[in-house]
Amino acid sequence: MYKKADSSVWQGRIDHETDDTYFRYHQIVQIASEPINKGSIGLIGFSCDEGVRRNNGNIGAKDAPLALRKQLASIPWRKQSSNNSLIDFGDIVCEGNELESAQQELGNQISTILTYGKAIVLGGGHETLYGQYLGVRKAVGPNASIGLLNIDAHFDMRSYEAQTSSGTMFKQILDEDPNAYYFVCGIQKYGNTTALFNTADQYNVRYYLDEELDSTTFTTALKEFMDAHDILLVTLCMDVLNAAEAPGVSAPSPFGLSALKVREVLRQMAAHKNTVSFSICEVNPLLDVNNQTVKLGAYFINEVIMNSID
Repeated sequence: MYKKADSSVWQGRIDHETDDTYFRYHQIVQIASEPINKGSIGLIGFSCDEGVRRNNGNIGAKDAPLALRKQLASIPWRKQSSNNSLIDFGDIVCEGNELESAQQELGNQISTILTYGKAIVLGGGHETLYGQYLGVRKAVGPNASIGLLNIDAHFDMRSYEAQTSSGTMFKQILDEDPNAYYFVCGIQKYGNTTALFNTADQYNVRYYLDEELDSTTFTTALKEFMDAHDILLVTLCMDVLNAAEAPGVSAPSPFGLSALKVREVLRQMAAHKNTVSFSICEVNPLLDVNNQTVKLGAYFINEVIMNSID
């Protein structure tokens, strides 16, 4: 279920062998081993399709962690602080239909990473989020207020009486945890049933439609939410993007957000002092066109890393 990081993935153009102002990601990333500096950023992959399969979606996101690393490898590294080590902790691999066990193991790994610094999770379907939450909660204890920040076209608050899936995680968390709170932006009016909107209202979810993200009301509400909680967990479901910019996802959105808008919102979330973890989910290399979605995902990961508070 756990697969160690593979250093051979991290390769690309080299402009200079020793001058770090020329370095790219593949020249600075380290493979997890002791000792690890405090203030490091840890990458952990979640190779999993099971939640999407249960949700009757298009599988293929299990291949995203490897594909995202390959695209991230050649992006220029712009952080020069010695405290900004980037550590690859490898992958959690969901074997068969053992989703719940894989999510628990992902949580354990994230909890460990958070003892050093911040955690970035390379999904996987959006069921990745539940494992991410388990790790953050384990790391910060039961009493801390956790704000769940989701950029997504969908609420992911379906019933899980029969089984959990990539569409149930936020309802699971809110049912289990009285100290967890949910803010989601990018919701599509015609991408969710009336029942799901009703569920979001019943759980006091703060949500904003895709067409509302240019308003000052949204910007103010986001800041107020982030300031109100002890810990922030950020997750991006790539199906929130316009299908023309991100075709390689399980559920493409013809009227989705632009990449520039998603980048703008991500920068605000990543820069907040209480943000400790980020996950990118639903990148599907099997459905992608010329690595367009994978490359965009890698650039979003870079934005989060570069805008994180040291």
